[in-house]
Amino acid sequence: METKPKKKKKVFMEGAIPASFIGESIHKHQTKTTIGAHDIFLGQVRADEIDGKTVKAIEYTAYEEMAEEKLHDIRESAFEKFNLTCMHIYHSLGIVATGEICLFVFVSSPRRKEVFKAIEYLVERIKEEVPIFGKEFFEDESHQWKENK
Repeated sequence: METKPKKKKKVFMEGAIPASFIGESIHKHQTKTTIGAHDIFLGQVRADEIDGKTVKAIEYTAYEEMAEEKLHDIRESAFEKFNLTCMHIYHSLGIVATGEICLFVFVSSPRRKEVFKAIEYLVERIKEEVPIFGKEFFEDESHQWKENK
């Protein structure tokens, strides 16, 4: 029997990821009664001080096709490595102000230990491997490309 390749999920959202979107994502999982644990990572833009200037926003760009392909591969490897029921990954594009959410990773499993391990695995691989770039904008209107740490 031939298996169909899994459909790639839409990952990118324009602007900050709203709390209402995150809340709705959690709410939708209440009907999935085989799930015993969820874990969520929320990446938030910090007001870092760099060379005496404070970051006020980050503008995110990506090689979208390449990034979505890489995220699909990371997703699939996480499903193979961990006993997950479902997984959602969303990342902002465009300008996200300090204090706003730019990355939302949400995993679910029958067991809690799986979600803890999976969330760290996913976030580390996303940060290291996915071609998403951030340009930091400072309060004085200057800007620079962000180092991905």
